[in-house]
Parts: sequence; structure tokens; C-alpha cells
Amino acid sequence: MDWLQHIWTYLKDLDMEQVQRWLKEYSELGPLPGILLPFFEAFLPFLPLIVLVMGNAAAYGLWWGFLLSWIGVCLGSITVFWIARKLGGKLGLLIQKRMPGTQRFFHWIEEKGFTPIFILYCFPFTPSSLINIASGISTVSASTFTIAVMAGKSVMIFMVAFIGHDWQGFVQQPWRILVAAIVLWLLWLAGKKMENRYHHSDEQT
Repeated sequence: MDWLQHIWTYLKDLDMEQVQRWLKEYSELGPLPGILLPFFEAFLPFLPLIVLVMGNAAAYGLWWGFLLSWIGVCLGSITVFWIARKLGGKLGLLIQKRMPGTQRFFHWIEEKGFTPIFILYCFPFTPSSLINIASGISTVSASTFTIAVMAGKSVMIFMVAFIGHDWQGFVQQPWRILVAAIVLWLLWLAGKKMENRYHHSDEQT
């Protein structure tokens, strides 16, 4: 099992240079690698999505990098959603048994629907895999989930791609790094606030 641990560690610690090297090695496949890398992140949540999106933007440019990442992320999320929906309550019971705290999160998604899904997907540090599964085993309609994913992920991916397409410019102009770090920090705080909000709401009910 050591080889699995090695692969897990290698993928978890991916950086932009490695992503760009992969995209260059498989450039004969056209835009497919730029779609597949973000797509697989939906099934392998330990993959650093921010690094993948920034790598896409650096390799393909801002708009193509954004589009390919957005397509891959949305397709991956929707696929996991449908898998969770097909498996139904059995998957939900298994997750809640292993992670009891997720029950309140599932209830929050079930009750509020579009709004929390959209808002959480706008932030780069929220557990997308958990949102995909929670939405899939809830009564949220497929159309509502799809619209929320496409809209929310477009906000997050464009912001990350904007930084990634000219990351060398950020290195040469440190003030841009500071601004980006502040924006990401604020988004992280906002995401944590949203997570705490459903806990607070659940305690009041």
C-alpha cells in the first residue's frame, strides 16, 4: 500500500509547474487535459483545485483556462450529484454514520436549496465534494443544483484564473500578491461564516 500513499502525497502536493508540465506533455489532446484535471477533483477532493485552475489559466490563457476549468468542475460536480442521487439514502446514512456532524449540513442544504449551494460554490475553500453529495441525496432538483453549480463555480474559478493567468506579474509586483491574499482571506472568512451560520440556525430550531 506504500505506492498508494506515495501517489496520494504526490497528487496532494501538486504545484503549478507540475500542472503546466502535464498540460504541455499531453498538448496533442487539445483542451481535454484542461477539462479532465478539474473534473477528477470532484472524485479526488484532496487534489488542489486552486492549483489546477491556476495551472490551466497559465497554460491556456485567462479565458480558455477559465472555460476549460469551469467545464471540468461543473461536469465533475454534476456527475457526483447524480451518483449520489442514484445511491440515495444508503450513501447519506453511511456518511452520517462516519461523520455525524454532517447531518445538520445535509438538513441545511435540504431546507434552503439554491441559495446555500450557490453561495458556498462561490468560495474556493468550501468542501465541494460534500456539497455535491448532500445535494444529490436531498430533494433539491437537478436543475436547481446545476444552475447553482454553474453560477457559483463561475465566480470562484474566474477569480482564481485571473490570478493564475499572470502569476509571474504577481511575483514582479508584490502589492498584487497582497491584494490577492486579502481577497482570498476574506473569501475564506465568508465561507467559514456560512458554515457556522447553518450550525447556528440548526441550534435555534
